[in-house]
Amino acid sequence: MDARNLFYTRTTSRLARLEWSVALAVSSVAALTHLSEIRWWLFVSLFLVIDLIGYVPGAIAYRRSPDGRVGRGYYVAYNLMHSLVTWAVFAGLWSWLVGAEWALLALPIHLMGDRALFGNSLKPFGVPFEPCTHPDFAAFQRAYDGKGSDAVRV
Repeated sequence: MDARNLFYTRTTSRLARLEWSVALAVSSVAALTHLSEIRWWLFVSLFLVIDLIGYVPGAIAYRRSPDGRVGRGYYVAYNLMHSLVTWAVFAGLWSWLVGAEWALLALPIHLMGDRALFGNSLKPFGVPFEPCTHPDFAAFQRAYDGKGSDAVRV
């Protein structure tokens, strides 16, 4: 993926997920080494709120929809709640106003877990709310895979 080709190949997707896995591992090790210092009610609350607001309502709407389409607000909620920017700002403000604490590691653990383990990042409006291959992307992928491994020269 680059600034003009906004897609991952299978290989670049795996490499991106490997990077997210390293961030997940670092966050998890930091939490594990400070277990006794974590306020668990806050850790669990932060971990869950991301999906309780950002994913669950859209998933319910998707399953109830006869054609699988849901309103754009569900995508906005998902993207806002699964944004590294949202939670970096939140963690920064929390640290400034309340104090830095190990429970905030719930945020990168959740977000890196979604990206590394499930391959989920932000949701574009033009694809179904639940992951499935868009027919246009499937056609593109077949054409791209059929070109061989040589770089395209323009």
